Amino acid sequence: MPHISIVSPVYRAERTIPVLIERIEKSVQKITNDYEIILVEDGGPDDSWKVIQEYAEKNDKIIGIELSRNFGQHYAITAGLDYAKGDWVVVMDCDLQDQPEEILKLYNKAQEGFDVVLARRFERKDHFFKRFFSKVFYRSLGYLTGSEQDESVANFGIYHRKVVDAVCSMRESIRYFPTMVKWVGFRTTKVNVDHDNRLEGESSYNFKRLINLAMDIILAFSDKPIRLLIKFGLIISVLSVIVAFIYLVKWLTGGVVVLGYTSLIVSVWLLSGVIISTLGIIGLYVGKTFEGVKQRPIYIVKKKIN
Repeated sequence: MPHISIVSPVYRAERTIPVLIERIEKSVQKITNDYEIILVEDGGPDDSWKVIQEYAEKNDKIIGIELSRNFGQHYAITAGLDYAKGDWVVVMDCDLQDQPEEILKLYNKAQEGFDVVLARRFERKDHFFKRFFSKVFYRSLGYLTGSEQDESVANFGIYHRKVVDAVCSMRESIRYFPTMVKWVGFRTTKVNVDHDNRLEGESSYNFKRLINLAMDIILAFSDKPIRLLIKFGLIISVLSVIVAFIYLVKWLTGGVVVLGYTSLIVSVWLLSGVIISTLGIIGLYVGKTFEGVKQRPIYIVKKKIN
């Protein structure tokens, strides 16, 4: 059994992989020579899998997993965790914004008695719009899930074996690794790490993908949207009673000249919008429940090396 496993989901990182492997090895060897590097190729359009194959054939410490298609980052992380055997598991992105040199800092902090040590990017090197959308994403996510969300923390961190086993036991169809780690609990802390620029390319998380990810997370981990709709419906009901009372008084005092057209149209459009929105949100929950009861595999492995 290796002492440390490093899990990294790989997508469009053909030129990054050699540097990633070299820097991980140099960093982890300061801790132990008993390690494994698990690279999960997530159905990218480039030749990342060929590069992983080349390095895995030369080094049996490198484990290559190729998924049958692009399942998504957090599904690729799940695949890596399922195959990881280390007492400690490091999860990091492949773009080298998470710097492998920080693994030693995370490991040393974990030895103080922590089960989870998360990397806090105290000075992000992303461009302004990505930082802005990321902040909006995490603030909205925190509000709608009723949990604290830190935009400076992502997947990068070190996790004890028992934490990984607990996360792997959660087989629901919607995956979001940071929230799952938070849900399982255990003793957690954060340390500041240096954040670097991407070695090449751009993030695949555009605004549309962030919105879709946020919707999935909210539907999977919270019923707050439905609770908000109930509150909104109660507020509309109270306002309707107040408005009805006001118009009754006006009618009794002769203040109503043209009867009902504006208030009728406004009421119909407002309540129709509320009803349609409510049905839409309930429909989303039913749809996600339908996906879950199918019990399809979370990911499909096409090839494995080592």
